Amino acid sequence: QVQLVESGGGLVQAGGSLRLSCTASGSSIDSINVMAWYRQAPGKERELVARIFDGGSTNYADFVKGRFTISRDNAKNTVYLQMNSLKPEDSAVYYCNIYGKFIFMGNFDSWGQGIQVTVSS
Repeated sequence: QVQLVESGGGLVQAGGSLRLSCTASGSSIDSINVMAWYRQAPGKERELVARIFDGGSTNYADFVKGRFTISRDNAKNTVYLQMNSLKPEDSAVYYCNIYGKFIFMGNFDSWGQGIQVTVSS
């Protein structure tokens, strides 16, 4: 079992910044391969925001390039999403997603509960 705890959401005015954090915990975790952030706005599909691999490579959705930065702290099993120059259209529920391997058997694909980000005009 893997538990994800997210923090850092809230309300901010357009042009402001927020930093989201997601920490994975579980005694059976052997390694974490991919950490990602998704978001879903009302009436829209869930979409990938950013992703970071165990080697450090990243990819971003076009709508956040140059504004958002994903990073990870492997010692803490934590992924961050630094969000700058926020726009009202960034308002959504943001979900952490982590894919990795258990110590003895199989892989895991875990999701956080989602945190609200609201950007006002």
